[in-house]
Amino acid sequence: MKVKAAVLYELGGRLEVEDIELADPKENEVLVKVSAAGVCHSDISVIDGVIPFPLPAVLGHEGSGVVESVGPGVDHLQPGDHVIFSFIPACGECFYCMRGMRNLCEPSLRLGGSLFDGTSRLTNSKGASVNHFSSTACFAEYTVVPEHGAIKIDTDVPLDNVALIGCCVTTGVGAVFNTAKVEPGSSVAVFGCGGVGLSIVQGAAISGAQPVIALDLWDERLDLARELGATHTINASTEDGTRQIREWTDWKGVDYAFEAIGNPDVFSQAYRSIHWGGTCVCVGVPAADAKLTFDSRLIMQERTIKGSLYGSSNPRVDFLNLVGLYSAGKLKLDQMVTGRFPLGRINSAFEDLRQGIGVRSLIVFD
Repeated sequence: MKVKAAVLYELGGRLEVEDIELADPKENEVLVKVSAAGVCHSDISVIDGVIPFPLPAVLGHEGSGVVESVGPGVDHLQPGDHVIFSFIPACGECFYCMRGMRNLCEPSLRLGGSLFDGTSRLTNSKGASVNHFSSTACFAEYTVVPEHGAIKIDTDVPLDNVALIGCCVTTGVGAVFNTAKVEPGSSVAVFGCGGVGLSIVQGAAISGAQPVIALDLWDERLDLARELGATHTINASTEDGTRQIREWTDWKGVDYAFEAIGNPDVFSQAYRSIHWGGTCVCVGVPAADAKLTFDSRLIMQERTIKGSLYGSSNPRVDFLNLVGLYSAGKLKLDQMVTGRFPLGRINSAFEDLRQGIGVRSLIVFD
């Protein structure tokens, strides 16, 4: 079938919205009509070459939609089901999946631009194969994904804003719930208030952390951070964030610091903001060749550094829990969506993201 999709052909280039051919789903795959797709900084990282990925490719890895048809062997999804995409469609059988670390599923993380059989379902008008970004490729009217990459949710939940659960919300809230396991009364600092950082703020607030300190360069985002649960905010463009955090914590530092940008310098600030025995969680994705540095006091002061991929999540469980928190009014997704664009204006959405305008934009489909 022919579908409109946003294709990246060269590094640093614009996305080309064009008709491409989408093949039928194969074994253990489903065809999904996309409802909404989030515009994420990881997509910019692919465009800029920070995250290496084979081109041409249809980007988009955070989204939601409705199952249109299923391939052979699919047993837990059927046409009409509402789903959120998981960009790590855990196989359930590898070394990591068998140990409960489904976010580290090795076959999924080694897919490159193909689906599990090593081929693509996408072809452009010149007959060239087009890659699927993160086995999702949801900057398109329809997409084919592995069945474990489509997590079924209740049909009474609005499909647009829950698209954020597919990446930034699970990554951020999961870093709090699953990676750090923040306890009530713990002190938390969040460095960076984009979609992931604001999700960390919400996860910390839901967990009963106190204080929850949010840092960013944009007052608009800091205002939203307070609305979403931050008790203190710091504009890092005008204040020494690490010093202010220590002052607010009797010159000790916080229990948990989360770096949500992927900047080595900001990681150093986050690391310096934790107290002896504290934990620094790295959530933002830096360039592949970036080096993170810390001093030997890590040992003598029993500090901990943790990496967090996809919120250490099990999407088949965590997505439903997050939808439940949203339905109960405890997780605020609507406030995080600050822009809506049709597919034809997707490059405008990325320009806004680069300029720090808003928090999360959605590409919405009819």
